[in-house]
Amino acid sequence: MGGATGKKTPKHIAILVDGCEEYSAQHQKEMNEVYEKEFSNIKKTIQTAAELDIPILTFHSRKKINETEIDHMIKFFENLLDWELIKKNQIKISVLGKWYDLPERLLEPIKKIITETKEYDKFFVNFCINYSGKEEIVDACKLIAQQVKLDKITADKIDASLIKENIYSSYFLPPNLLIITGTKKTTGGMLLWDSSETIIHFSGKLWPEFGKEDFLRAIETH
Repeated sequence: MGGATGKKTPKHIAILVDGCEEYSAQHQKEMNEVYEKEFSNIKKTIQTAAELDIPILTFHSRKKINETEIDHMIKFFENLLDWELIKKNQIKISVLGKWYDLPERLLEPIKKIITETKEYDKFFVNFCINYSGKEEIVDACKLIAQQVKLDKITADKIDASLIKENIYSSYFLPPNLLIITGTKKTTGGMLLWDSSETIIHFSGKLWPEFGKEDFLRAIETH
C-alpha cells in the first residue's frame, strides 16, 4: 500500500464504529443480527490490517454498554480469543476506558483475552469501551495532580509529554488516520488528546456496510 502513490501506510488507524441502529432501521433487521454483522466486520478489518502490516488498530463503538449488548460482547471476546489469526499474528488485545466498571460477566472474557495476549508484540488491537475522550484527559490530569500532591513532581514539570504518559493510550503512537463510519460528522471524542494531527476520513458508510474496499479507500486518503 502506498508504493505507487508514494504514500506511507499508516502505523495506527483508529475507527469510530457507528451506524448500527440506522442500519437496523433501514434494512428492518433485528439488532441481534446487526451485532453479528458489526463484530464480523471488526474481525475482517483486523485481518486486512494484519495483511497490510498495519501494527495498531483502535476501535470505538460505545461510550456506554446497555444490557442487551452484553451477551453479544461476551461472545465476541470469547470468539476473538479462539481466533487462530490472533495467535498466528501475535496480536495483543487491549481495552481503553473505564472497562473495569463493566458487569463482572463481561469483565471475565475481557480480562482473559488481555492476559492471554499480553506477551504478543507484533500487532496491537485496542477496543475503547466505556470510554470518553474528555474523561481520558481528565483522568490523566487527576493522576498528575496526585503526583504533584505527593511531591513526586513539581507543577512546572507538567507538559504535553507528561499528559501523554498518563492517558489510557500512553503506550501507543497517536493515530495517523481516524476513520468515521455512520452519518455523523463528528469524531465522537475518540483519542481526543492524541488526534490533533490525525487525518480524518468520513466514510459515509454505516458500519455494517463498511467493507474491505472502504477500508482501503480510507487508507489511500492518508
